[in-house]
Amino acid sequence: MLLLDNPVLQRELLINLRTLRSFALLLGYNALLGVVVILAWPQESRLNLSNNPESAKNLVNLFFLGQYLLVALMSPSFAAGAITGEKERHTYESLLASPLRPQAIVLGKLFASLAHLAVLLFSSLPIVMLCLPLGGVSLYEVLTVYLGLILSVTLFGMISIACSSFFQRTSSALVVSYLLILPLALFGVGVWNLFGNNGEARLIFTLTIFPLISLGLTAMLFAMTSQRLLHPPDVGSEGKEVIDEERELREAVGMVISRDRFPDSLIAPPKRSQLLPDHANPVYDKELRSEIFAQGTLMLRLVIQISLLLAFPLMAGVLFFVPELSAWYAAYVVLFNMLVGPVFNAGAITSERERETLELLLTTNLSSLQILGGKLFAGFRIAGALTALLFWPFLLAVIFRPYFWQNWQLVLAYPAIIILTCLTTASVALLASVICRKTATSLIVSYLAIVVLFCLPPALQFFAQSFYANTPLVDAVETLSIVSPFSTLFKLPYLATDLKYSLSGSYASFWLYVSFTSALIAGCWIALVMLFEFRWRSGE
Repeated sequence: MLLLDNPVLQRELLINLRTLRSFALLLGYNALLGVVVILAWPQESRLNLSNNPESAKNLVNLFFLGQYLLVALMSPSFAAGAITGEKERHTYESLLASPLRPQAIVLGKLFASLAHLAVLLFSSLPIVMLCLPLGGVSLYEVLTVYLGLILSVTLFGMISIACSSFFQRTSSALVVSYLLILPLALFGVGVWNLFGNNGEARLIFTLTIFPLISLGLTAMLFAMTSQRLLHPPDVGSEGKEVIDEERELREAVGMVISRDRFPDSLIAPPKRSQLLPDHANPVYDKELRSEIFAQGTLMLRLVIQISLLLAFPLMAGVLFFVPELSAWYAAYVVLFNMLVGPVFNAGAITSERERETLELLLTTNLSSLQILGGKLFAGFRIAGALTALLFWPFLLAVIFRPYFWQNWQLVLAYPAIIILTCLTTASVALLASVICRKTATSLIVSYLAIVVLFCLPPALQFFAQSFYANTPLVDAVETLSIVSPFSTLFKLPYLATDLKYSLSGSYASFWLYVSFTSALIAGCWIALVMLFEFRWRSGE
């Protein structure tokens, strides 16, 4: 019953793989890979295959790394809601009361969640086979890489399933999954590039060390999740029960959040003990003081601890020892907000609809601006405070490092870009919440839009510079990069450590980014009010 006769696996496969979304995803995934291969195909009229052409090798490496990053981004979206979805659908207790063993439930959820990704990976084999005659990689390396992809997908899926067992909401499980998976994915990319010129060493690592690490972590997480389902501490919650914060603080291991202390009060303000003042926004007060923290502060504590743990080595190495690379730390802060920011706004309207309280909210005399503004700034305040926890080391570096005194423009540009990023992620997530009907769908749409907006321009820049160097396409892609905060950060000019020369760059790209992002946020607000009036106020 663990696998062959697993009813959980059979049900999930029948429901998920027959949907129109699965076929559309398969078509889009292979179309994307096919377009990348066509565009990156070597431009030389003749290739000397005996010399292992560099262009062919770059194409194959790009194909493999692209797939690796894509599955790393997609794994949590398929697996993070495996158990939280049962809680949100009120079927969690029925599942636990069934005669299925916890191991069968976890294994069924894992295989069902990863079935989509397995189909996507194997469907891309014909495309990579077209690249083999170009040279640069052997058939054995292709098979080894696909083994590494399968092991990576299994590990990423198991991480998401484990997170799903700890939380009551899919949004919380999703953001913690991303915070754990993305560093592992970037580490894998770094190891791949480290062995870039030594195919034999990369082959040995992928066949020996990597399987041991991946399978070991997967087995440990599988046992932990199965044990949690065997003795579930959250039976009866169904994703709805309000957690007693005083009890949570007493029983919490590690960091705790105290509402009556600074800076914790910026994230979780004290509960109101008096009546709401006149002319105050009740939506903002409700969201900030009760709604966001109705499920406790476990997600916030994990987000803070994981992000700071990852930030410490980067902070010490970049800000204090190699300050010319300070843009990398700012990029890390932007990436953090890109992952965390949408969580607090993607369910702003959809959660009201799921709780069947939206009609009650619309019968009040609050305007659309008051409702949307209250929800937006409540989420923005928490996401901004969490982001500020990572940015304060930069302020310390400004005080103690004279290098930044000479680069005072950077000291102003970095926080401006980060603040605009926070507003962008909050606005896009709220817009998705108005458009979509389910919180999980809204969150996935938010992440997709933000990834396209923030990460696609740098990826296009890398692609154009690698395969279309010295062509007009590079300049065209460079112009489009103003929409991404990552591209803008690395275009800012600064002095070298010895303060004798200035590296290339200009602040023109910064002002273009500020102008574009301001217009984007304004456009989101106009669309928010219009869609909210049309979709919800109209009585749909």
